[in-house]
Amino acid sequence: MNPRFVEWWLAHPSLFGMPFHFWTIVIAILGSFVGSFLNVCIHRMPLDQSVVNPPSHCPHCRYSIPWYLNIPVITWIWLLGKCRSCRAPISPRYLAVEVLTGALFVLCWLTFGHNDPATALALCVLFSLFVVATFIDFEHFIIPDAITLGGAGAGLLITPLAPGLHSTFVVGEALKRSALGIAVGFGVVYGVVRLGKLLFGRERIPIEPGTRVVFHEDGIRLPDRDIPFADIFYRKSDTIRMVGTHVELADRGYPQAEVRLSQDALVVGPDTFVPADEPYLAANATELILPREAMGFGDVKFMATIGAFLGWQSTVFTLSVASLLGAVVGVTLIAIGRRDWSTRIPFGPYLTVGAVVWIFGGSRWWMRMFGF
Repeated sequence: MNPRFVEWWLAHPSLFGMPFHFWTIVIAILGSFVGSFLNVCIHRMPLDQSVVNPPSHCPHCRYSIPWYLNIPVITWIWLLGKCRSCRAPISPRYLAVEVLTGALFVLCWLTFGHNDPATALALCVLFSLFVVATFIDFEHFIIPDAITLGGAGAGLLITPLAPGLHSTFVVGEALKRSALGIAVGFGVVYGVVRLGKLLFGRERIPIEPGTRVVFHEDGIRLPDRDIPFADIFYRKSDTIRMVGTHVELADRGYPQAEVRLSQDALVVGPDTFVPADEPYLAANATELILPREAMGFGDVKFMATIGAFLGWQSTVFTLSVASLLGAVVGVTLIAIGRRDWSTRIPFGPYLTVGAVVWIFGGSRWWMRMFGF
């Protein structure tokens, strides 16, 4: 931000003739409307649907919602959380996202708006990305590229308008810090992913001699449990490996063969098949190896977004807080029987929490500890 504008702002507590808290109300309303749009993103992005067309409609009866029934918060309460046309229930998530986004916008404005309104508004953009990423990751275990790569680009483009994000008023310096944040954020987490792949990238399933393993449409059936494919295939390169005797397909058999199954290919001994064309595969397994990931690649790109807005120091801090929080929550859920060690967890929400802690105090702690 231009230093002259900062001086003007400090000398004029009202903006455009209006008191500061008038703009607080405006920001709250704006946040709720943005939250309404974020609901569309949360619903449509994982389905690869346009967030613009068609306009807002009921997912049950396809009723096109007119503007006067699409007012954030108020409409949901007025209609008691039901569609005006078919009376089907509308998820409380829609109300929660609108209220949450409005509250986060107000928090950014009250914290930073007095001294640096451009930074406050830029953080509102970042918090919008956080809301979408968190809700999608919780439900689908992905963070879309539109949020991660798009967010990194947005952070770089917004930086000249709000250099205060990087604790400077010099645009060139802020841009350098944003670009370095992208590089370090991406690089550090990518390093963690590769190290995790090296150390924990495979899980060997104990197999009793003669155990019959069956591959069906949705997963792998063992004598004591089913393992869904959704818990195994995170990326197209992930491959299940099995060595077995009496390997059987629907129309042929192998006395002994190695089996490799990915999303795109089934390899049995010397032969390759299309997985969708083979409804049945079974074998007396002697070894079963499943792919495992320490972290998804979406998290790598998401960290680049955080670095673009907040600088490289924030990425190191955020990853540390997220790892600690994820470990505490994960161990607690295991201890109370809500999940097991092999269950995948959404890491994006923990990265979001780490970044929020950085914004509202972690950066000051970092400066006191390290001085840069």
